[in-house]
Amino acid sequence: MTSHFTKKLTILAMIPLLTMFITPGIVAESFAIDMVTCKDGDVLVKKTHTGNHACLHESSAKKVEARGWGTIVQSNDNVTIEEAESIAGPGSLLTLARANVPATIPMHMGYYNGGEVHYIITDSSDQTHADVITEQQGWKVELAPLIANTPNEALSTTYFFTNGVEGVGIHGYQAQVFTSTPAQPEIYSALTSHVHVTWNDDATPRVLDSEEMIVAAEDAGEVTLSDLPVVLNMPQIVWPEGQMMVKEDKTLADDTPYGGGQVLDINTEEMTVTFVAHRGWGPDGRTIYYIVTDATPSGPAGMMGVVDAPTSASLIANSAAVDLFQFRNGIAGSGPLGFQPGIAAGAPGDANYSPMWRIFMIGWEDPENAAVLETKADIDAYQQAGLISVGLARPMDSDHIVNCPFIDPFQ
Repeated sequence: MTSHFTKKLTILAMIPLLTMFITPGIVAESFAIDMVTCKDGDVLVKKTHTGNHACLHESSAKKVEARGWGTIVQSNDNVTIEEAESIAGPGSLLTLARANVPATIPMHMGYYNGGEVHYIITDSSDQTHADVITEQQGWKVELAPLIANTPNEALSTTYFFTNGVEGVGIHGYQAQVFTSTPAQPEIYSALTSHVHVTWNDDATPRVLDSEEMIVAAEDAGEVTLSDLPVVLNMPQIVWPEGQMMVKEDKTLADDTPYGGGQVLDINTEEMTVTFVAHRGWGPDGRTIYYIVTDATPSGPAGMMGVVDAPTSASLIANSAAVDLFQFRNGIAGSGPLGFQPGIAAGAPGDANYSPMWRIFMIGWEDPENAAVLETKADIDAYQQAGLISVGLARPMDSDHIVNCPFIDPFQ
């Protein structure tokens, strides 16, 4: 029986690799084989809406079955719980294939006070700008309508030129001009309001590489400034005073820790940056990948090796941020705290998608009887049953917001 089961595991383990060759660009597919083994005294439960299995204490399993959320089963693919445990060992472990993968993203060059800034564009509140920038950079910008609700205190300003000197700017003219960098944490934000700069007919266009020069040109009647109701997510990677932390150990594995940086490589010649893309679940259980660019407060930002962005704290009760659920105990896995991967309340393509995440922590009342949760409906159901607690994360007794753009790392 053990040999038969091992052969099955070998075949199942090959499925994610086969999927890579069949549909390499589709992130929404589920690549993983979820292996959950039950310790002595637990029973195996098959979830009603996903068909996946989880281990629960008998009393908890009966509650789940009574509410119609699952069915208690005695075997999984004809393998008894005891046989599975004898092969995989006691306890519960969730292993996701390709839990951490490299994601190479095109960078752009801009200016701040005469110095160069290198940055990425991941999200737009406006479909037109998402499409234009996607085509221009050859890498998808996600539509995130909710970031249009960002309050002024969580926005920085970026100037985009619509005519004048031809260059590397989004519209084909000179590079964008920023009004802050991470070196000014009290005002920096990756979320930027959008101001168009247009040279007037009687003016002589030239490169303007600071906000001061732009304002002076406007005062002189040379340019016209137009505010647009568009917000872009434009995290800075390199700025005159520094850059994002680069991981020393660039070897990625399913259990690669979150600490020590989120960036694997910065190449200003090729104009690319390579992030670690982390795997998780969307609200309906579909696979998502995300990167981490900045966070508040400083403690979590420092631990993850990302930019400290205190201005994001003002999003804690704002609709520009969406809920992301992480786990502080339960089944061990590839999540940021060493437990199962997180679940987002929205994902690209959803009306409520945003790259700005308000973090909630999920704790199992009895961690020994934890199950694998994959959807927002799972969270709601298990919370209603009293099996888990869900609370707003407040590290350092502070509001906690993380900029985690959801991306397709295989594009």
